[in-house]
Amino acid sequence: MTLNTIALELVPPNVDGGRERALEDADKLLRFSSDAGLDDRIRHVMIPGMIAEDDDRPVPMQPKLDVLEFWSIIKPELPGVSGLCTQVTAFMDEASLGRRLGDLCDAGMEGVVFVGVPRTMNDGEGFGVAPTDALSIYRQLVANRGVIVIPTREGEQGRLEFKCNRGATYGMTQLLYSDAIAGFLSEFAQNTDHRPEILLSFGFVPQVEARVGLINWLIQDPGNAAVADEQAFVQALAGSEPAQKRQLMVDLYKRVIDGVVDLGFPLSIHFEATYGLSSPAFQTFAEMLDYWAPDKQS
Repeated sequence: MTLNTIALELVPPNVDGGRERALEDADKLLRFSSDAGLDDRIRHVMIPGMIAEDDDRPVPMQPKLDVLEFWSIIKPELPGVSGLCTQVTAFMDEASLGRRLGDLCDAGMEGVVFVGVPRTMNDGEGFGVAPTDALSIYRQLVANRGVIVIPTREGEQGRLEFKCNRGATYGMTQLLYSDAIAGFLSEFAQNTDHRPEILLSFGFVPQVEARVGLINWLIQDPGNAAVADEQAFVQALAGSEPAQKRQLMVDLYKRVIDGVVDLGFPLSIHFEATYGLSSPAFQTFAEMLDYWAPDKQS
């Protein structure tokens, strides 16, 4: 079963004033979608399960609404829209995680990306279930079992193949600011028969990024020249005028789509407005979808 969707990421708001902010986000989704000509085309919201990370995060982490609580508030406001989410597994035992995943699926989450420890910890740390183990343990419980794909990360080819062997059905990419995913998937297709669905992730870069640097921080991989080039592109986007910014993002989208569309992977699109939903972001997303969209394929 493939998702074949256009998904929009909605980060749970802070606990303080969370219900009002959640309703505002749902309203913005509907209003900006309509203004951009995307009525009824966003079929999923993707809600990340937020955990505390490094102390140097440019925007300090505040306590957030739980994924289920956030979803329960916005779901009635978004008819016809289903849920996707990420779930940290490494700090829950097998029984607790099973109950959590059951609650997520019962609430209408159609796909769950299993994620592990934050960057401050090593893979395998954490007392709970490793994401790769969760992929197989909960195979019968969660139909669409996702993993994060970072095409610029060393060893990612083998990492993704191992996750597919364990039961991953889809991969959601890190935010893409280069067409590295095209070469990555081309090589992956040559070396394995696995064809997981790929959610290609694209993020709008507003001017505030030049001052705050949250996206730069999110995609960082110190010493990785490919990521340094992506960070430079993010900075260029942040400093560009609106029309040029949109053109740069649309051109990137075209390069990515042209590079992956014929490789045999089911494709979905995942959009993110890291600093919050905005009309310019939706206008950009709409122009990207004019070039290629999963809901327009025969």
